[in-house]
Amino acid sequence: MGYHLVRFSLQGQVGRFVAADAVRYPRQSRVIVRSARGLEIGEVVAEPESGDDTSRSDGQILRRMTVEDQLLEARLEKHRHNAFQACCALLDERQIPATLIDVEHLFDGEGLFFYFLGDVPQEAEQLTQQLAETYEATVEFRKFAETLAEGCGPGCGTEDAMGQGGCDSCTSCAVATACSTKSR
Repeated sequence: MGYHLVRFSLQGQVGRFVAADAVRYPRQSRVIVRSARGLEIGEVVAEPESGDDTSRSDGQILRRMTVEDQLLEARLEKHRHNAFQACCALLDERQIPATLIDVEHLFDGEGLFFYFLGDVPQEAEQLTQQLAETYEATVEFRKFAETLAEGCGPGCGTEDAMGQGGCDSCTSCAVATACSTKSR
């Protein structure tokens, strides 16, 4: 099987992604991809064609979005808007001549990107670095996102693991486990 064309990132970048599980995802499927920047949400814009060369892939499709992924996406959106407002307020307060267009938070919590119009003054760059550190420390959802991506170990989220003290005793993924057990 070849690669899927997937639209990802706030800027609507389109890339070639190979499905890690060898599934053919239909057009308009919302998926989690691993790009060069990290975990991101994407939308399949074209299904793979047989015989496509997968050596030029931009990453992998890890899975179709789940209910848990949608919950995390909503949380990220809230924090993204808060970071946007905080940055605008600080730019005004410090009278830094920069126009913030948008803020993007990667799905895995590993990156917070601030997009400006035109040249960005040095003061604005320093301000956004401070804000990124503050929001990455405050949001504290990395472990949750990591658990959603990989689980806490073999059998994570399965009834067997739950019955043998697996996820049942794992406090770091209790929320993800509760969500995944409810969705079965």
